[in-house]
Amino acid sequence: MPDQTVDDNQSGNDVLDAALESVTAEVQSKPQKKDSPADRKVADLEQQVREANDRALRSHAELENYRKRAQRELVDERRYAIVPFAKDLLAVVDNLERAIEAAQKSPDGSGLLEGVKMVAIQLEAILKQHGAVRIDTVGTPFDPNFHQAIAQEPSDELPAGTVSRAAQSGYKLHDRVIRPAQVFVSTGPGKQ
Repeated sequence: MPDQTVDDNQSGNDVLDAALESVTAEVQSKPQKKDSPADRKVADLEQQVREANDRALRSHAELENYRKRAQRELVDERRYAIVPFAKDLLAVVDNLERAIEAAQKSPDGSGLLEGVKMVAIQLEAILKQHGAVRIDTVGTPFDPNFHQAIAQEPSDELPAGTVSRAAQSGYKLHDRVIRPAQVFVSTGPGKQ
């Protein structure tokens, strides 16, 4: 498409140049007095055509530069859109490394479970802060928009069509599911 615009501008410039040459040739073929009003008018018109052509070329160049700059900025914005999220996750990585280090120093590994639980809570809080929330599972009605059923099982506590267990948590980002929850669905009370 930009090549088409360049060709259109070039053909427009060719037409202007041809018209200018035609007017100049006509004026030169007629014998006129020096500095006649017609000469001044032609010179003024020639100057106006050159200025208009120059303005058109500058405007086109500015538009192309703007388009290229906007495209570069869009690519950079997409590339680095996750930076705030990644920065927040670095704190979780740091705490996880501290928990592992503490477990290695402790002969009985005490405190490891508590440390890992704290990191999991922190990680879930950061995900929530960025709009990624866990999909509700156990005890909720099965919804194929949010859940992926991997099996059915009888349950005395839950009615049929209700999620009885979650094999893998699902998450949604704002209103879009990014990973459905893998769940077991109750078939109701089992036969006795």
